[in-house]
Amino acid sequence: MSETQSHNMTLLSHNDLSGFGGVGEGMALQVTNKDKRILWIAHEGPPKNFTGVDVSDPKNTKIVCQTELPHQNMRSNSLEVTGDILAVAYQVYELGLEPAGVELFDISEPENPKSIGFHSTAGPHSRGVHCLWFVDGEYVHMASGAPDFTPRHPRDDQFYQIIDVRNPSKMEEVGRWWYPGTSEKDDAPPPDRINPDPIEELRGGDAFRLHNANIYPSHPDRAYLGYIDGGAVILDISNKSNPQVVSQWSPHNPYPGFTHTVLPLFDRGLLVVTDECIKDDGEDWPKLTWVIDARNEKNLVPISTLPLPSVDEFGNKGGRFGSHNLHENRPGPSFFSEEIIIGAFFNAGIRVYNLKNPYQPELVAYFIPPGPINSRVSTIQMNEVYVDENAIVYAGDRWAGGLYVLEMDI
Repeated sequence: MSETQSHNMTLLSHNDLSGFGGVGEGMALQVTNKDKRILWIAHEGPPKNFTGVDVSDPKNTKIVCQTELPHQNMRSNSLEVTGDILAVAYQVYELGLEPAGVELFDISEPENPKSIGFHSTAGPHSRGVHCLWFVDGEYVHMASGAPDFTPRHPRDDQFYQIIDVRNPSKMEEVGRWWYPGTSEKDDAPPPDRINPDPIEELRGGDAFRLHNANIYPSHPDRAYLGYIDGGAVILDISNKSNPQVVSQWSPHNPYPGFTHTVLPLFDRGLLVVTDECIKDDGEDWPKLTWVIDARNEKNLVPISTLPLPSVDEFGNKGGRFGSHNLHENRPGPSFFSEEIIIGAFFNAGIRVYNLKNPYQPELVAYFIPPGPINSRVSTIQMNEVYVDENAIVYAGDRWAGGLYVLEMDI
């Protein structure tokens, strides 16, 4: 793919992040008290921890801060910003290593982030935190292992944890939930594996663990979990110390696993649910984005999927092809819509859908740049997307491309 493919989207600028263009699953926007706009970006892997980019002029972005990880055997895949507080997830590549957990930074001076607290989840069966959600300034919701949790299966090691961060110097866990049957302490039987072949397990599939947890201040009693092979789970967290299952929906199997994000559209009684592609060259196709009727939240019904180009065309282009991250309608300086859905689809780029008719979603815009220089694969691998309140789209490539700033014309 040697030329940019686009429809109703224009590239405003591109920043390779000083040659460290591997973008993880964390982008969040800070508006400072001096009206500067700083986009904070998590990296896919070492050596960099996170990068702050001044995007006040989206056509001329500038790095203001780029930090180093404590060591090379870890990653900070996810981050969130609330006000002038940055929360960063730390995951290690080997069980028991440190630091594993969540760190908070004061970013009131974006050029000089200052650590103000760390909560460790390191332990003999823990890799730490993969993904976190922090939008209210009070609680971090995250997918993590823990020192006192022993999974029955090694790939089921990260579960839902609620961390009270109102005192950053003394953060504490106030609630947790895991998929029944995944802890050594459970009376429930272990869940049936989606890919019981041990070779499949080694290649990254087959997991009943949490990926995303989305909790919105407008509906603080509900948590929307993407639980990988466990599908979409809605929890009642009105009592944070004792989360209760409201409902669960999973297409796995016959469809391949890895539910990633559950995005509620509250006013419309809908959920948008992504199943992440985790293999190159279309090997785990189809990895779809589902539209779910959730008017009765105890009876979730799939009604459509977001249309994608042909696997015959994109499955052999190189790299991953299929669903991944969505813009999540988070509070703050963020685009909000219950009709326009914006997602990152690896080598199919950034894609924008109109969900006015949820039974027939319509593709209204897309942007697919050429594969970046020095990437592990030949194509773009759009990994993350964030859209600000002015409908400016910030997109990140997984391996080398860095930050793409886009404008929609829809």
